[in-house]
Amino acid sequence: MLFNKVKTTLVEQADALPGRDEPIPVPAHHEVLGNPLTPPWPEGFQQIVVGMGCFWGAERVFWQGDGVWTTAVGYAGGYTPNPSYEQVCSARTGHAEVVLAVFDPAKTSYDEMLRLFWENHDPTQGMRQGNDVGTQYRSVILVGDDEQRAAAERSRDLFAERLKAAGYGEISTEIAPLGDFYYAEDYHQQYLAKNPAGYCGLGGTGVSCPVGLGAAAK
Repeated sequence: MLFNKVKTTLVEQADALPGRDEPIPVPAHHEVLGNPLTPPWPEGFQQIVVGMGCFWGAERVFWQGDGVWTTAVGYAGGYTPNPSYEQVCSARTGHAEVVLAVFDPAKTSYDEMLRLFWENHDPTQGMRQGNDVGTQYRSVILVGDDEQRAAAERSRDLFAERLKAAGYGEISTEIAPLGDFYYAEDYHQQYLAKNPAGYCGLGGTGVSCPVGLGAAAK
């Protein structure tokens, strides 16, 4: 019980692990989409960074999305610079497992990316997702500007109404500024493309999210 309490309590900055100066190296190109995993992105393209449980399954959700140019998994929302996976699993970095998705707004939209986020996990579970327990598995949207924050909050409020009608509890999703995104180790990148029978860990609520505010949204 004490172990679970530690795993589900966000660490204070003063108690976070120190981390490293050097970033973790990542592959040059996406295993499925073939595009670079690191910036610069094509002119006019946008990005979304979200945590929704184990990042292996979350990344696959997004690389399969229409208009998505590249995806990568990493760590964000905490304090420790350039953390390792083992450090994140210790619950002493403050980071969540997150997916970065870069998309072409001429083919899709931020609202559509939010729909993929909401519909492919259960955002009411707090510091866990299914059998995965710990702060690293929390539901989070990390926004880059005020426009993204407004869209995220709007979609949260709309989806909360649908969830309540379906008998679910309150949404526990954190909406916060992005800050630094740290790439995860190369073996985590596009993990389910390299290991098709690998663990996914994601399960949605079966409730549709009414975030179709743009022409590209479905």
